[in-house]
Amino acid sequence: MSCRKRCKREIFKFAQYLFRLITGTLNTDSVEDELELSAVRHRPEGLEQLEAQTRFSRKELQILYRGFKNECPSGVVNEETFKDIYAQFFPQGDASTYAHFLFNAFDTDHNGSVSFEDFVMGLSILLRGTVQEKLIWAFNLYDINKDGYITKEEMLDIMKAIYDMMGKCTYPVLKEETPRQHVEVFFQKMDKNKDGVVTIDEFIDCCQNDENIMRSMHLFENVL
Repeated sequence: MSCRKRCKREIFKFAQYLFRLITGTLNTDSVEDELELSAVRHRPEGLEQLEAQTRFSRKELQILYRGFKNECPSGVVNEETFKDIYAQFFPQGDASTYAHFLFNAFDTDHNGSVSFEDFVMGLSILLRGTVQEKLIWAFNLYDINKDGYITKEEMLDIMKAIYDMMGKCTYPVLKEETPRQHVEVFFQKMDKNKDGVVTIDEFIDCCQNDENIMRSMHLFENVL
């Protein structure tokens, strides 16, 4: 088996581990069982540092590390592989655009690849971060061009991508104008000074003080 195929196989295993972790089905016993099946190759110093920097336990980091790096020494995921992973979880829709936006949010140094450290740091915020940390991360996701502001067009692009990914099975009566209508409501509430853009302060303040927006902003977590 080629290195590329082995790497892809392990990334899909990683996606399964990640899905189980997110849905709460990755319990202590399953972690210990997996560790007994195969020795985990890792850099102890690296995991210790990540354990201190994230909200994952050492055992959780070991499982994630094995799925991410086993038989793939480069230890990075490119955008196409990232899209492949999402396509497996959302076969009823088109996840490619949302995966592209999410990949860019994880690729913090914008070098075209996501390292294990990049991914775990982002994942820790999304799953176990404070409300403030999650909202800052969400703002960065919606701020597609990273200029420090969210425009209505950027918010619409993200919302369309989410609807496309969830597919017709989830939204059987979805009309073409639904994402735009959804964004109009959000944007009107967030853009308090009506200057056509949403700042990070406006975004956080609005989300923290509106229960409906908070619930809607959690949508991207649920599909991660």
